[in-house]
Amino acid sequence: MSAVSHETGSDAFDQARADAFGERFAGALNEAAMTVMASIGHRTGLFDAMEGAPALTSAGVAVRAGLNERYVREWLAAMTAAGVVDFDAAAGTYRLPAEHACWLTRASVPNNLAVAAQTIPLMGSVEAALIDCFRHGGGLPYDQYHGFHQVMAEDSAQTVVHALFDAILPLVPGIAGRLEQGIAVLDVGCGSGRALLKLAEHFPCSRFTGYDLCVEPIERARTEAVRLGLSNLTFEARDLAEIPPEGPFDLITAFDAVHDQRDPAGLLRSIAGALAPDGVFLMQDVAGSSHLQNNLAHPLGTYLYAISTAHCMSVSLGQGGPGLGTMWGEELAHRMLGEAGFASVDQKSLPHDPVNTYYVARRGNPLT
Repeated sequence: MSAVSHETGSDAFDQARADAFGERFAGALNEAAMTVMASIGHRTGLFDAMEGAPALTSAGVAVRAGLNERYVREWLAAMTAAGVVDFDAAAGTYRLPAEHACWLTRASVPNNLAVAAQTIPLMGSVEAALIDCFRHGGGLPYDQYHGFHQVMAEDSAQTVVHALFDAILPLVPGIAGRLEQGIAVLDVGCGSGRALLKLAEHFPCSRFTGYDLCVEPIERARTEAVRLGLSNLTFEARDLAEIPPEGPFDLITAFDAVHDQRDPAGLLRSIAGALAPDGVFLMQDVAGSSHLQNNLAHPLGTYLYAISTAHCMSVSLGQGGPGLGTMWGEELAHRMLGEAGFASVDQKSLPHDPVNTYYVARRGNPLT
């Protein structure tokens, strides 16, 4: 692939640079298409159906997955061209290598990258509405993102629930023992409540409350609590910008939930005010700097800024908020936590979760 040579202004046109970018962008189109197909493979269960299976024809794959053969055959062609699926032309069979399946199936949690692949078509689904925001400002409501809550619940299952007892709770010394004895816990922006459901099941002496702005995930959480027979937790659809949490709570958590709020600074102040004197606030958010130049080497920088543009910044602006964005960054997070009244903030990371960072914050007098 070669671009037509020309000059722009007084700078000589760098043909090699143009050709390299053209090759890169053409490759990106292939990778983007693979990601959309991977999302379909995850949502339809095709990857799960092929995991551990012998080489199969397209009809065999379709039968295992319970899907239409013609669509499965075309999907397999895309996955073969992408190098995801192995194809034996002589036999007309397909196989998902174990080395690929370990990143693509539900059995591969917490390493299932196909979960994240769903965010790419999700961003595409709001493109027209987003372009209108580019032209006129404002933002998009949560209900514009169809399927968002299910994707976030799956992501939470990988990054939070899977590591909750072995990795995340130990970030707060002594908290497991207090949970066993019985304390009051609040999860802000709880979504479908998967973390709280696990905690309530594991620590029956503690009391758990979950707040989320959206009704849909709250209803899903309530249904699951009833199914599990849990009576030590409640879920409530609540706009925390209008109705702050009532304390005192001994532990408050927020998993990837602060930066896209209508009033993140006010929320942090409310959380500080709702904590018991010896309470702890555990906040998970995206690892990165508040300054673009410090994020240029971030392995997922483009992806995270795109998520911010298409969702996190937009939903905050859509509520009349500041639109901090996904990459609001650690420097700003520390400053806002201090201004909210947290005198002690320890920042920690976990090997299983390179995308996020964790803040363990304790109350004090607000900065003046």
